Amino acid sequence: MTMESTPVPGAGQATAVQAHTVHPPRRGGGTRTQPGERRTVRYGRLAPLLCADALAPAVTFALVVPVPWPWMLVAVQAVAQVLLLARRRLYAMRLSPSVLSELPALLGLTLLQWYVTMEVLAVWAPQQAIGWAVLAYGAATQTVLTCAGRAAVYGVLRRAAVRRPLSTLVVGQGPPARQVTAALYDHPAYGLRPVGLVAPPVSGDEKQPTGSDSVPLPVLASPQEVGRAVVQNSVRHAVFTAPPESTPDGAALFTLLTGHGCRVWLVTGPGAVAGPPAEGRPDHLWGFTVRPLHDGTNRPLGHGAKRAVDAALAAVGLLLAAPVMAACALAVRLSDGPGVIFRQERVGRHGRPFVLLKFRTLRPADVQESATRWNVASDGRMSRVGRVLRRTSLDELPQLWNVLRGDMSMVGPRPERPFFVAQFSRAHPGYQARHRMPVGITGLAQVNGLRGDTSIEERARFDNRYIETWSLWQDACVLARTAGSVFRLGGS
Repeated sequence: MTMESTPVPGAGQATAVQAHTVHPPRRGGGTRTQPGERRTVRYGRLAPLLCADALAPAVTFALVVPVPWPWMLVAVQAVAQVLLLARRRLYAMRLSPSVLSELPALLGLTLLQWYVTMEVLAVWAPQQAIGWAVLAYGAATQTVLTCAGRAAVYGVLRRAAVRRPLSTLVVGQGPPARQVTAALYDHPAYGLRPVGLVAPPVSGDEKQPTGSDSVPLPVLASPQEVGRAVVQNSVRHAVFTAPPESTPDGAALFTLLTGHGCRVWLVTGPGAVAGPPAEGRPDHLWGFTVRPLHDGTNRPLGHGAKRAVDAALAAVGLLLAAPVMAACALAVRLSDGPGVIFRQERVGRHGRPFVLLKFRTLRPADVQESATRWNVASDGRMSRVGRVLRRTSLDELPQLWNVLRGDMSMVGPRPERPFFVAQFSRAHPGYQARHRMPVGITGLAQVNGLRGDTSIEERARFDNRYIETWSLWQDACVLARTAGSVFRLGGS
């Protein structure tokens, strides 16, 4: 993709980015981050912190407490430590984590934990009770060990960030955007490598500044170019130098970026455009104050519960539906010949493709037809068995395996083929935002009759409403309504 490039002043030590492409070389070598690495990187950062925080109380009890505690009590203390730190958001992603800035919170939470432990033991296990001196020594030792463990983890993460920085877009115009980009280039320890400057032109005649001592960056002037760059470069972060509502196409850009799973930051420091307070704790980016921006769907505990419920329902569903699925497979085999399961590429959460499974109700003429034909409900080639399976939605049963694998959820926006995702995203502004949540076997749009050859705009509207008002109870209601539609033969 050919685009104009703008220089970044003050980044003379950085590796130059090719002006004609959105695939700049990675600083210090390395390879581009692939979409499948997103989850690995996230847990690769959290796992060492969780281990360090859980280990600190266990070592403290071994060193300080005069009476050896049962391992169960030690485990409870380790879990309590992690939960307390999570409650204070000390596991949130930060650009410049610092143990010194976390020390007051760590000390306060440790004192609270030890005080509660002392009071509980005094009532329920007097033989293992501890006094004020042990409390003071224990809290101090645990705080020191926690700080030491976190400092070691942060050091390892900084070195890893330099070796494998994450692709980043800077959204904004003028000096703040160029200064933020230069800061990211000159200080790779933040782990963000700019691969493009999103600067929608105010007028068609506006020119980007040039300079001799500079690093050229591709300029992305429209949400469509941003979408392509995000996919091609596996962009993981975006930094706004002005609030989205103050940026041309800002709302569409924010929705697009969060829909692709990017972590979005807002610069609120010197030179940046002031705006309403951003969510989350303030962070630091080489003199700039930055805060994370969320789209309202960032609910890790709720989504974890949703995933657990999905896995349980899918496992039970596969067991209970096994006889029915065997009968369906036999009917398809006898009626239409070999090839009982139909596999088709679909687009899941954050635009990640996966292979969706269904019972075959129609054999496509070729791969092109399978990928680009919209509706086959009235196709004359469909056998009587295929029509029954589609009418009763029994052809969807193999998707329980997709749910168990984590490709899908029981409830969510219905997944579509890449050809139609690209087409509908261009035609309907809210369509791409559907991919903020896992796709599902059924959804709010489907139980309101929007399936088959119905309005895509209305489907996107219902899907986005489901995402913005999501709850486990809403999932239960959608599943109940789906079961009712199946009994009424509501498939198509």
